[in-house]
Amino acid sequence: MPKSRDIVIIGGGHNGLITAFYLAKGGFKPLVIERRNQIGGAAITEEFYPGFRSSVLAHSAGPLRPEVVRDMELEKHGLRVITPEVAVTAFSPDGRALILYRDVERAAQEIAKFSEADAAKYREFQPAIEKASRVIARSLAQTPPEIERPTAADLFGLLQLGRSLRGLGKANTYNLLRWAPMAVADLAAEFFETDLLRATIAARGIFGTFLGPWSAGTSLILLLRAAVDANPAGSNFFAAGGIGSITQAMAAAAQQAGAEVRTGAEVIEIRIKNGVAQGVVLSTGEELLARAVVSNADPKRTFLKFTDSSLLSPTFTKRLQNYRMNGTVAKVNLALAALPAFSGLDGNTEALTGRIHIGPGIDYLERAFDESKYGNFSRAPYLEITIPTLTDPSLAPEGKHVMSIYMQYAPYKLKNGTWQDEAQRFALGDTVVKTLAQYASDLPGKILHHQIITPLDLEDAYVPRRARPRPGFHYAANARLGAISNTDSESLSVWIGNPSRHGAHWRIRSKCRA
Repeated sequence: MPKSRDIVIIGGGHNGLITAFYLAKGGFKPLVIERRNQIGGAAITEEFYPGFRSSVLAHSAGPLRPEVVRDMELEKHGLRVITPEVAVTAFSPDGRALILYRDVERAAQEIAKFSEADAAKYREFQPAIEKASRVIARSLAQTPPEIERPTAADLFGLLQLGRSLRGLGKANTYNLLRWAPMAVADLAAEFFETDLLRATIAARGIFGTFLGPWSAGTSLILLLRAAVDANPAGSNFFAAGGIGSITQAMAAAAQQAGAEVRTGAEVIEIRIKNGVAQGVVLSTGEELLARAVVSNADPKRTFLKFTDSSLLSPTFTKRLQNYRMNGTVAKVNLALAALPAFSGLDGNTEALTGRIHIGPGIDYLERAFDESKYGNFSRAPYLEITIPTLTDPSLAPEGKHVMSIYMQYAPYKLKNGTWQDEAQRFALGDTVVKTLAQYASDLPGKILHHQIITPLDLEDAYVPRRARPRPGFHYAANARLGAISNTDSESLSVWIGNPSRHGAHWRIRSKCRA
């Protein structure tokens, strides 16, 4: 007799674990099923060379939504967040370095070394994007309404959202409506004249995407990120012990709340009967029955691989097949014998404790994107780098360091060759090191080992179906759950109310028949 659960959650990434926690707190008995032998998805810490541990994929921890940290009591479960004073340091080919602190005034003082006008505009930029993204922030924390049959609570939420938009005033509403469809390069140019600063600001709109700074709509991506952290320099939240300590703490919180977490179990099918989901089938043949199935996998994998496509409408299937979601990010982790010396810092190692930006101009970023459009990885790539051992020495032997590098752009499909070709893999790693060596000339001689993770590696070994490391976490603690269920409606309507407004109570409803 197959085992039965309230809800089966496919995938043990951070979103799946948060989902499991809130469902468990609401009285359900969720089961999280993770394909790999450890939970975490893209948020994992692994040893990649003897004595050297790294946040193998995602290396930035945030910003973590405060209500999620509070509700899950992540600090109680071992999480320690590290927030350096330096948010990001950007390097220029002329040997100068632009240091942006989280403190806006300190950052403005650094910008003044490049341009007094830009320093004044930077002070204006932070409140401008904070106000423009305020409505976005509210919508992200709001339970999505039932469109066809909205409840009184749904209508009230939409009314509150409308009032929030009206509360922006004409100027800020105009900014939001005008900026959202813009290319982020244009938005940056409205405020700043220094190309290095423009590129550093614009990077928030393209990081982790298959878009360049001149692509329409990239300003909206920047505003979406500003909705969670309005600091113009972007987020610089890290976790002691690496990013994996976050998901380990989340798993502990979910299990304490009553969720079950099972690793090393691969889902191969979402079982459908009479048009409704009945559970999942594992690669071992084991079948697990459930009242609802929540997928933490991507849409294509969920509907085109796990689900019998003959049960879906032809229009929906065709649209999903044309849904573009190819990864564009590669990851390189370096084990270093010593800290490299970056130009323009004069020994100021504090400048390296946040994120490091390599992408000295808007056109530089656009050219990096251009190459990937035609099936080539960027030969002058945009890089985002962290050296976590400067704030957490436990990740490497004494005196040695770990360097974590995001590389854009690396298309999933190469025009000439494949990522299975070792020559392509090493060419990518060589490109990253040579690009960095322009700003830290002694870096190549300090490399003990490198780990190169291509988009194909991400699919095969880490995150299924052409996914990519995330530039941060996007938590949906209050979102509707249950894309597929065994109800007579299209989804199991599960709501989790906003804990900040409802105290310790979660509003959860189910349309499941008794």
